[in-house]
Amino acid sequence: MKRFSLIILLALVLVTVPLHLPTQAVPQIPLYVDGILLETDVPPLIYNSRVLVPLRSAGEAVNSYVEYYPEDKSIAAWNNGTKIELKVYSKTAYINSKPVQLDTPPLISNGRTLIPLRFFGEAFGCYVEWDSAADSVRIFSPAKEMEVTGFYALGDSRTSSWTNLFGNPYPQAAAGNTDKVSTLALGWYSLDKEGNLITDSSSGWRKPAGWELVLEAADRYNMKTEMVVHCTDKGGALTSLLADKNLTNLAIDSIAEEAKDYDSVNLDFEGLGWNDPPETQKIVQQNFSTFAAKLAQKLGAENVELTLTLHPPNSAYKGYDYAALGQAADRIIIMAYDYGPKPEPVNLVTQAVEMALEKVPARKLLLGITAVGETHESIKTKIGIAKQYNLKGIALWRLGLIKPLMWEVIGNTVKAEKN
Repeated sequence: MKRFSLIILLALVLVTVPLHLPTQAVPQIPLYVDGILLETDVPPLIYNSRVLVPLRSAGEAVNSYVEYYPEDKSIAAWNNGTKIELKVYSKTAYINSKPVQLDTPPLISNGRTLIPLRFFGEAFGCYVEWDSAADSVRIFSPAKEMEVTGFYALGDSRTSSWTNLFGNPYPQAAAGNTDKVSTLALGWYSLDKEGNLITDSSSGWRKPAGWELVLEAADRYNMKTEMVVHCTDKGGALTSLLADKNLTNLAIDSIAEEAKDYDSVNLDFEGLGWNDPPETQKIVQQNFSTFAAKLAQKLGAENVELTLTLHPPNSAYKGYDYAALGQAADRIIIMAYDYGPKPEPVNLVTQAVEMALEKVPARKLLLGITAVGETHESIKTKIGIAKQYNLKGIALWRLGLIKPLMWEVIGNTVKAEKN
């Protein structure tokens, strides 16, 4: 498994959790970071009713800068301007040179240096708790600045994107949850089989009356906007469109012309490569990559960015060359959902992220999270995956379906990147 981010790392490395278990009968104590199980090569140790973890395994797992000096058995760790210093068997630690007294000092056991978990976690701004029901330690890293894209689509009075975001019925806008969203992905466009840009599709993607008010409110609350062009390969229509140079040129010109009202374009081309033989999949991949590259070039001339919303690489849809698309796009949203079980399986979401990272740098990737079937607890875990892998951010499907407790989790775990 890839390494965790710096902040999460040091959070894991040192925390003290009050337990009431005898030292002689040490159980296997699971450590969870942002809802994800941390696997260590040496199990934690309970000493004086405190949990200690091995320095090296924790440091390597979360990619933090931690140093051990054997000559005097001292330990130092750094994170964003904070320096922690400890010494084996000493109850005096230092945070930025200021002394702090520990309940339990770092120890050496079987040749391994072990450190108290809670102290480091709280020193670096993490929240640490002991889950008595599961006999586990849970660590939550501080809120991380990330890009947060919210898909804005037509709903109804009960699932209104406007009301969910702005806190009031349309057309009254207030701050609502706008502080938690960086970009609105506006689901208002599609393409017909002739390559024409349309604003009223059979799939329900349409541009509403009063759309100008959404753009005005987005600007007022410092959110970027992007026009989403949503198409599906139903009946092979999208595959055929992408294979026709004349039709793709028309589509690219139409999209670029409309994009002048937005900060970016979001292509949501779904269903490519389903059940195609390998040779056909390769052609579909090439055609879509060519389309994306040509569109990106045309948009770039007008300082408009390109986002691609893609099926995950571990899905049944194989019409997406992540490497080529990653070169063309400014960002890629991984739709790591619709695997079947709800909430979405953590192992499959993690696998999707790792596969994408083999082809695309983390600075271009956003983890797509669907509110459908997720809970406020499980959404915390999905955000934790994005944080662990240092992704650019997260994308939420969709505004209108995000419940109050989910918004609370988002606000506590992420700081929406604002420009």
